[in-house]
Amino acid sequence: MRIYDIIAKKRDGFTLSKEEIEYFVSGFTKGEIPDYQIAALLMAVYFSGMNEEETLYLTMAMANSGDLLDLSRISGIKVDKHSTGGVGDKTSLVIAPMVAAAGIPVAKMSGRGLGHTGGTIDKLESIPGFSVVLSEEQFIENVNRIKIALVGQTANLAPADKKLYALRDVTATIDNMSLIASSIMSKKLASGADAIVLDVKTGSGAFMQSEDNAICLARQMVSIGTGAGKNTIAVVTNMDEPLGNAVGNALEIQEVIDTLNGNGPKDLLEVSLVLGAFMLILAGKTDTVEEGIGILEGTIADGSAKTKFKELIEAQGGNSDILDNSGLLPKANIIMTITADAEGFVGSIDAKTIGKASLVLGGGRETKESSIDYSVGVVLKKKVGDRVESGECVALLYANEPDRLKQAEELVREAYVFSDKPVQRQKLIKWIVSKEGISKY
Repeated sequence: MRIYDIIAKKRDGFTLSKEEIEYFVSGFTKGEIPDYQIAALLMAVYFSGMNEEETLYLTMAMANSGDLLDLSRISGIKVDKHSTGGVGDKTSLVIAPMVAAAGIPVAKMSGRGLGHTGGTIDKLESIPGFSVVLSEEQFIENVNRIKIALVGQTANLAPADKKLYALRDVTATIDNMSLIASSIMSKKLASGADAIVLDVKTGSGAFMQSEDNAICLARQMVSIGTGAGKNTIAVVTNMDEPLGNAVGNALEIQEVIDTLNGNGPKDLLEVSLVLGAFMLILAGKTDTVEEGIGILEGTIADGSAKTKFKELIEAQGGNSDILDNSGLLPKANIIMTITADAEGFVGSIDAKTIGKASLVLGGGRETKESSIDYSVGVVLKKKVGDRVESGECVALLYANEPDRLKQAEELVREAYVFSDKPVQRQKLIKWIVSKEGISKY
């Protein structure tokens, strides 16, 4: 078998076999096939595409290129949840304690943020003392004992994906649906869950800004999960404005605590409840979304979800006193108020631009090597549809470096668009994609 022949075959629009795909993934991961030949193959895939079978083979080859987490020692059905990324998206930290409090094991590996989207691991690291690194033994022991563990991805999780993604990034081959879907799902399959709930974001702050593309990606990922023997469902959700009010690591942790106390933003709670309900369905806890939502609401009402978050923090070395004393979280030195210039209604808030404002303040990474200031970010005081009076606060900037404030303020003002007429709020949950097909929520 020669890589030259595989490149030519895909260039000419033919279907690659399982063996050919495994050959090039293995050869590239081991350094036996050079970058320039894989770059040519990626471009051939970009233009010729891959069918469902090829995409599944590629995903499995990448998943099998490194460590495969064995969760068989954890009792019960393990359901993973993955988001394609957004601004203010802290749903994992709301969902995981609720689902664990409902008796379903949550054994989750999460990633770090890059660019305008935040990462779950970065948010957790803003909790004093919290460690996102556990041995496999400790990870499994924690889930068996308290039903929950949240850690960073291991260095050797789907290493083929890391190498291929880095090459796609510099060869203009990122935007291919099969390559995107296989990249995401290879890490999910290597993480060892029995079933997977996918939150596919669409809108200005999402990777998939077009709703049609979001549905297409959701279908591809559900097809991969199903083909790999995992019960998989995708929920397409709105990311035209930030989710919740807080954007920035410690600020978002405080919003998670507020939500688990029953005082969080309605949009964050709604999305978290629906995604969590599907996790309960896949775990066999309930048959309907409505019943699942009721179970999860009960974990907030009786305080068990907050208790579970406390247990998680303590089990991973963090200071759980933050749950009752927000002063223990990292605090910014400067708080700047942004006010409205005229009265009216919030017509739209560009999520990506708000994410960039948080990035400018130091709350995100421009490169993988960038350091993060956990205390900074943006808190939205007015969301789409809200009435605003002239001079009223629409957002707060949290900063430590005064010279970053002007650009961040300009970005927030650019993100807000006002209307002199009432504005209808957008639907948060748009589509449900399963192996049975696509349906409106």
